[in-house]
Amino acid sequence: MKAMRLDKYLTKAEGMSRSEAKQILKKGRVTLDGERVTRPETKIDAETAKICVDGRPCVYEEYTYLMFYKPKGLITATEDAREKTVTDWIGEDARGLFPVGRLDKDTEGLLLLTNDGAMAHELLAPGRHVDKRYYAVLDGAVGEKEQKQFAQGLDIGEKRPTMPAVLEPALDGSEKYAVYITIKEGKYHQIKRMAKAVGRKVLYLKRVSMGSLTLAPELSPGQYRPLTEKELAGLIRLTRLERS
Repeated sequence: MKAMRLDKYLTKAEGMSRSEAKQILKKGRVTLDGERVTRPETKIDAETAKICVDGRPCVYEEYTYLMFYKPKGLITATEDAREKTVTDWIGEDARGLFPVGRLDKDTEGLLLLTNDGAMAHELLAPGRHVDKRYYAVLDGAVGEKEQKQFAQGLDIGEKRPTMPAVLEPALDGSEKYAVYITIKEGKYHQIKRMAKAVGRKVLYLKRVSMGSLTLAPELSPGQYRPLTEKELAGLIRLTRLERS
């Protein structure tokens, strides 16, 4: 394994931010192979180094999983020469990670970033049909007619109609024409094109869940955090991957 900065190791092993890692190092709470260390830039081998925080051994995990509340205005990519990307926004904590799927620039909501290629493949594979649920505000009312059209699949200008989708009213009362839409695909601008197919326009769009993973209510646009053990376990069950 390549050498890794100690502060980066702590973010992965302890689920803390880079600034939090630097703080505990500064306070002398970290030991490396039995010796107290305070420099965040110290290079270590994550497989062989014995790191302790307050005397408690740290356990390094090979994979990183971040839940990000993507705000509007960001490109879902790892790099772009002209526009700011989701990894630009997150910064150092996103190094080596990539987004699982994509959200349009003007769409906000749940985005998973990871370095676990096998999990990403399983979540995005067309044959897996993983549910993706969105909260949308439309420019007018929809009813049973449109719900049936969504359930049957819609012609959005491609060779085949979309897979059956679920259209349901959002009953929280916050917006007059708010709905939830659940799809099993990820075609380009799919929600907007489906709405257009039934004579409506999407005014606002937010992804609220992907498979078993739901956008955490404590996150605001632009915020992120590591997945909890329960959230990760749900994704592992969904994708049927072997993870220790």
